Amino acid sequence: MVPHGANPRRRALALHRQLDAVWRNDPGLMGQVTSLSHATLGLRFMATAFVFFGIGGLLAMLIRAQLATPHGAFLDNGLYNQIFTMHGSIMMFLFAIPLLEGLAMFLLPKMLGTRDLAFPRLSALGYWCYLLGGTILIAALLAGVAPAEGWFMYTPLSGRAYAPGINADVWLLGVTFVEISALSAAIELMVSILRLRAPGMKLTQMPLFAWYMLGTAAMMLAGFPPLILGSVLLELERAFGWPFFDPTRGGDPLLWQHLFWLFGHPEVYIIFLPAAGVLSTIIPVLSRTTIVGYGAIVAAILGMVFLSFGLWVHHMFAVGIPHLALAFFSAASMLVAVPTAVQVFSWIGTLWRGRPQLKLPMLYVLGFFLTFVMGGLTGVMLAVVPFNWQVHDTAFVTAHLHYVLIGGFVFPMLAGVTWWMPMMSGRTRIKGLGEAAFVLILVGFHGTFFLMHLTGLMGMPRRIPSYAGNPEWVLLNLASSFFGFVMAIGFATFLIDVALQAGLGKRSRRNPWGAPTLDWALALPPPNYNFASLPGPHLQARAEGAALPLARGEGMLPGAPRGLREILVTSVGTAQPEHVAILPFNTRLPLLLALAICAFVLLMLFGQYALAPLALIPVAGLIWIWARRAPAPLPGLEGVDVAPDLHLPFVPGHGPTLTQSGLLALLFADGVFYASLLFGLAYLGVVTPGTPPPWPLEGMPLPMGVAAVLGLLALAAASARGLSRTPAGRPVTGLLAGAVAANGGALVVLGGIALVLLPDPTRHAADAVRMAILAYAGLHVAVALLFSAFALETAWRGMPAAGAVRAWSIWQGFTLVVAAIGAAALFAQAGVP
Repeated sequence: MVPHGANPRRRALALHRQLDAVWRNDPGLMGQVTSLSHATLGLRFMATAFVFFGIGGLLAMLIRAQLATPHGAFLDNGLYNQIFTMHGSIMMFLFAIPLLEGLAMFLLPKMLGTRDLAFPRLSALGYWCYLLGGTILIAALLAGVAPAEGWFMYTPLSGRAYAPGINADVWLLGVTFVEISALSAAIELMVSILRLRAPGMKLTQMPLFAWYMLGTAAMMLAGFPPLILGSVLLELERAFGWPFFDPTRGGDPLLWQHLFWLFGHPEVYIIFLPAAGVLSTIIPVLSRTTIVGYGAIVAAILGMVFLSFGLWVHHMFAVGIPHLALAFFSAASMLVAVPTAVQVFSWIGTLWRGRPQLKLPMLYVLGFFLTFVMGGLTGVMLAVVPFNWQVHDTAFVTAHLHYVLIGGFVFPMLAGVTWWMPMMSGRTRIKGLGEAAFVLILVGFHGTFFLMHLTGLMGMPRRIPSYAGNPEWVLLNLASSFFGFVMAIGFATFLIDVALQAGLGKRSRRNPWGAPTLDWALALPPPNYNFASLPGPHLQARAEGAALPLARGEGMLPGAPRGLREILVTSVGTAQPEHVAILPFNTRLPLLLALAICAFVLLMLFGQYALAPLALIPVAGLIWIWARRAPAPLPGLEGVDVAPDLHLPFVPGHGPTLTQSGLLALLFADGVFYASLLFGLAYLGVVTPGTPPPWPLEGMPLPMGVAAVLGLLALAAASARGLSRTPAGRPVTGLLAGAVAANGGALVVLGGIALVLLPDPTRHAADAVRMAILAYAGLHVAVALLFSAFALETAWRGMPAAGAVRAWSIWQGFTLVVAAIGAAALFAQAGVP
């Protein structure tokens, strides 16, 4: 314990030593493997993303070298196809999303006034899945078996008939593996923003960057499941012949496009929103004023989150959809410019009201304005259907995409890295090199991609390796290639500048920018625990006023007197303190679980379909161990004094725990996945000619009976929640044992339906979707079985089982919904004259 009467300086040093002993990483290389620190993982995400960015940039230079001359003798067609596919895939899946995840992981706990994120082990699992999945993709490229069908993997080109090797499987399995990281980050960030804000920091008072990341997390939870579903369905078609996209057996290749662009267009805004959050953080500080229109920006964020999911078809204007749909999606595509314009005018108003300082981050901000506004204007042009038809799949679209992504993401993120480098490294920048990098990047970018607008308007298609018959494109392509190398030199210079700052820069003073947010109230670089005591309402006004009191332990939950990693959990809206949560210590479990998932992916990739299910056994076993090792308070300790006048429990009396909040976020993404599957069934039912082979009506009582059993289980789970609050005894253990048996029986019945009653799923797309719906329900019943078994084992050991029973109850209720909707969908598809 640290005595309250001690000298303030000695008390502060004692608090920091106490916290460092609890929160620091383990020593040596193994400490890097086992670390759960949000700062360590955030920096690791960003560093790895920049490595993949370098690889993707190298591939881009190979593309520009190929197109510099009309005969394209630098690469053969097959290798060129692999390179442009991997360039797009790396930049979208291995650079942009992980970079924003890493920045958010590093910053949000500091901005929100807490010590870590809600689920540190989940963050670590996400990183290892990202690294292993990315390694699979890069290894495939080096081995010459990388995907070659474009980063969008359109069917039927990506089907087994046209892509017979494992190239397409590398993309489908590797990218899906990487998306575990994206969903993990989305759950982590959403729960942390909603439940870990400093006491008194209402939603309407939190930094705009947190609002942007909240919108991003929600979009990731809703946007990535359609892509994962599409990848799973296409892999099932390639591996087992289930014809979801085969028109000769009732499928439709356009179903892939719908699923892909249900992810693909929100992806643009998933990338843009965090970058806009960086701009909303930097611009007011370097303008020496406050942001103009805080409420308008929040409304614009919510508007973009909503509107972005109504735009996916504008990537499909040339596929022959009805004119009414063309008009609707064209109007929606124009409408999304409104919330974007609100933010741009807010930033311009802030610059106008303040006194801007032309420091290096501001130069990148100005580069953003110049570039992104041009990209937005060409986006409005592409939203007009007749113009879209003329330039569809030309270099004009490639130029627009890069103006939006590099202008709207890369320039702001370069500004952000420059802005927060003193916090990440604790050192100041070496002047001069960064400015040179900015000029090279800006000139090189516009020289490369502005000219591509012109080649596109002249009819140059995308993705071609040569153009010997079109001499009018030669000079423009040569100039684009020249400026492309100038841009590459600029990015290399930027990375050298960052490395020099981290290794040779002078020690930075605290808060060198004079920023008001809590992240700058910390020492540079900040310790793993961020705050010696957590800020209450009276210590959130400005960073300067909060730094010294927080370091002296004058805030909430000072030190780590119980030797535990403790954080405050607050309510969603007003951030009222609810309870104290305990986070886990460093562990290698996330790496082991990621390796087990990787083994399953590799077995699938190499066609070992009989062995692949065996790899799921260690996955389930490691998840069980993960749950058993959940951190718990000291025996007999029910709560702590977090402030002189405030005592909080470890288990909330009302409201969900962090784990339950995370489970609800997961089920939201799960529900979107299921809705996308049902959308696929409905879509095929509309566009497939002829009547699909019928489901036998005499078999319908079985799935309806399973749904009824699951309904009873959901009622039992609700009853068990009340019983579990009492000391473990026979009533709850008996109920849980019955739940285990009932879930097991339901799983056996579903397996029998799949094997005996359902038609062969390779016969027709409708049969394949029915089997997929049944398999989806079976998976959820299997997980419900594990949930109930874990709750039973917890109660049998005499441990508090309320949390495990509550989690089982939530999952069991969702499983009931899945089964009931699935049975209704199967019944609706039954053979009716």
